[in-house]
Amino acid sequence: MEIVLTIPGQPVPQPRPRISTRGGFGRAYVPKDHPIHAYRQAVELLARGLGTKPDDADYVVEIEAVFERPPSHWTKSGLASKAPRRPVPDWDNVAKGIQDAITDAGTVWGDDDQVVDGRCRKRYAERGEPPRTVITIRRLPP
Repeated sequence: MEIVLTIPGQPVPQPRPRISTRGGFGRAYVPKDHPIHAYRQAVELLARGLGTKPDDADYVVEIEAVFERPPSHWTKSGLASKAPRRPVPDWDNVAKGIQDAITDAGTVWGDDDQVVDGRCRKRYAERGEPPRTVITIRRLPP
Protein backbone atom coordinates (compact mmCIF):
# COMPACT_ATOMS: atom_id res chain seq x y z
CA MET A 1 0.00 0.00 0.00
CA GLU A 2 1.26 3.48 -0.90
CA ILE A 3 -0.41 6.75 0.08
CA VAL A 4 0.60 10.14 -1.34
CA LEU A 5 -0.64 13.35 0.31
CA THR A 6 0.13 16.82 -1.07
CA ILE A 7 -0.31 19.89 1.11
CA PRO A 8 -0.14 23.14 -0.88
CA GLY A 9 1.60 26.14 0.66
CA GLN A 10 4.67 26.76 2.74
CA PRO A 11 5.83 23.79 4.90
CA VAL A 12 5.83 24.57 8.63
CA PRO A 13 8.32 22.96 11.05
CA GLN A 14 7.20 21.86 14.51
CA PRO A 15 8.46 24.62 16.86
CA ARG A 16 10.11 24.09 20.20
CA PRO A 17 7.54 24.44 22.95
CA ARG A 18 7.51 27.48 25.18
CA ILE A 19 7.56 26.99 28.93
CA SER A 20 5.54 28.92 31.48
CA THR A 21 4.70 28.44 35.11
CA ARG A 22 1.35 28.81 36.76
CA GLY A 23 0.77 28.03 40.41
CA GLY A 24 4.33 26.77 40.73
CA PHE A 25 3.93 24.14 37.99
CA GLY A 26 5.72 24.20 34.63
CA ARG A 27 3.71 23.93 31.44
CA ALA A 28 4.93 23.42 27.87
CA TYR A 29 2.86 24.86 25.02
CA VAL A 30 2.92 26.14 21.45
CA PRO A 31 1.28 29.57 21.06
CA LYS A 32 -2.26 29.35 19.63
CA ASP A 33 -1.44 31.72 16.77
CA HIS A 34 1.56 29.69 15.51
CA PRO A 35 1.12 28.50 11.88
CA ILE A 36 1.94 24.89 12.86
CA HIS A 37 -1.65 24.44 14.05
CA ALA A 38 -3.21 25.21 10.64
CA TYR A 39 -0.51 23.16 8.88
CA ARG A 40 -1.06 20.11 11.06
CA GLN A 41 -4.81 20.48 10.64
CA ALA A 42 -4.38 20.42 6.84
CA VAL A 43 -2.27 17.24 7.05
CA GLU A 44 -4.74 15.64 9.46
CA LEU A 45 -7.75 16.44 7.26
CA LEU A 46 -6.11 14.88 4.21
CA ALA A 47 -5.17 11.79 6.22
CA ARG A 48 -8.71 11.47 7.63
CA GLY A 49 -10.05 11.54 4.09
CA LEU A 50 -8.23 8.30 3.31
CA GLY A 51 -11.00 6.27 4.94
CA THR A 52 -8.55 3.64 6.16
CA LYS A 53 -8.20 2.06 9.59
CA PRO A 54 -5.02 2.18 11.67
CA ASP A 55 -3.07 -1.03 12.09
CA ASP A 56 0.14 -2.12 13.79
CA ALA A 57 2.25 -2.54 10.62
CA ASP A 58 5.62 -0.93 10.03
CA TYR A 59 5.74 2.15 7.78
CA VAL A 60 8.20 4.13 5.70
CA VAL A 61 7.55 7.87 5.29
CA GLU A 62 9.14 10.10 2.66
CA ILE A 63 8.60 13.85 2.81
CA GLU A 64 9.54 16.48 0.27
CA ALA A 65 9.23 19.97 1.76
CA VAL A 66 9.41 22.64 -0.95
CA PHE A 67 9.85 26.13 0.52
CA GLU A 68 9.21 29.38 -1.31
CA ARG A 69 12.29 31.56 -1.68
CA PRO A 70 11.96 34.99 -0.07
CA PRO A 71 11.98 37.92 -2.53
CA SER A 72 15.31 39.04 -1.06
CA HIS A 73 16.97 35.96 -2.63
CA TRP A 74 16.26 37.25 -6.14
CA THR A 75 17.84 39.98 -8.23
CA LYS A 76 16.71 41.31 -11.60
CA SER A 77 19.07 38.87 -13.28
CA GLY A 78 18.12 35.78 -11.23
CA LEU A 79 19.15 34.17 -7.97
CA ALA A 80 21.39 36.37 -5.81
CA SER A 81 24.94 35.03 -5.40
CA LYS A 82 24.62 35.19 -1.61
CA ALA A 83 21.23 33.47 -1.46
CA PRO A 84 21.33 30.39 0.80
CA ARG A 85 21.28 26.99 -0.88
CA ARG A 86 18.87 25.38 1.56
CA PRO A 87 15.93 26.40 3.75
CA VAL A 88 16.67 27.09 7.41
CA PRO A 89 14.30 24.81 9.37
CA ASP A 90 15.69 21.48 10.54
CA TRP A 91 14.33 18.62 8.46
CA ASP A 92 13.41 16.57 11.53
CA ASN A 93 11.16 19.37 12.84
CA VAL A 94 9.28 19.35 9.52
CA ALA A 95 8.83 15.57 9.76
CA LYS A 96 7.77 15.67 13.43
CA GLY A 97 4.72 17.87 12.85
CA ILE A 98 3.61 15.78 9.87
CA GLN A 99 3.92 12.44 11.67
CA ASP A 100 2.07 13.76 14.72
CA ALA A 101 -0.77 15.06 12.51
CA ILE A 102 -1.10 11.68 10.79
CA THR A 103 -1.17 9.99 14.20
CA ASP A 104 -3.93 12.39 15.31
CA ALA A 105 -5.94 11.53 12.18
CA GLY A 106 -6.11 7.91 13.35
CA THR A 107 -6.38 6.49 9.83
CA VAL A 108 -2.93 5.12 9.04
CA TRP A 109 -1.04 4.03 12.14
CA GLY A 110 -1.82 4.00 15.84
CA ASP A 111 1.37 5.82 16.79
CA ASP A 112 4.25 7.30 14.85
CA ASP A 113 6.63 4.85 16.54
CA GLN A 114 5.45 2.50 13.75
CA VAL A 115 7.49 4.58 11.29
CA VAL A 116 10.65 2.48 11.06
CA ASP A 117 12.32 4.32 8.22
CA GLY A 118 11.96 7.73 6.68
CA ARG A 119 13.40 10.57 4.74
CA CYS A 120 12.66 14.27 4.69
CA ARG A 121 14.12 16.34 1.88
CA LYS A 122 13.86 20.11 2.08
CA ARG A 123 14.62 22.51 -0.71
CA TYR A 124 13.71 25.86 -2.15
CA ALA A 125 11.22 26.00 -4.99
CA GLU A 126 12.44 26.97 -8.42
CA ARG A 127 11.20 30.29 -9.75
CA GLY A 128 7.46 29.91 -10.48
CA GLU A 129 7.20 26.56 -8.66
CA PRO A 130 4.62 26.52 -5.85
CA PRO A 131 5.64 25.72 -2.27
CA ARG A 132 4.18 22.45 -1.00
CA THR A 133 4.73 19.32 1.05
CA VAL A 134 4.50 15.89 -0.56
CA ILE A 135 4.17 12.98 1.88
CA THR A 136 4.54 9.40 0.67
CA ILE A 137 3.62 6.65 3.12
CA ARG A 138 4.41 2.99 2.43
CA ARG A 139 3.18 0.09 4.51
CA LEU A 140 5.83 -2.60 4.80
CA PRO A 141 4.82 -6.22 4.30
CA PRO A 142 4.61 -8.31 7.48
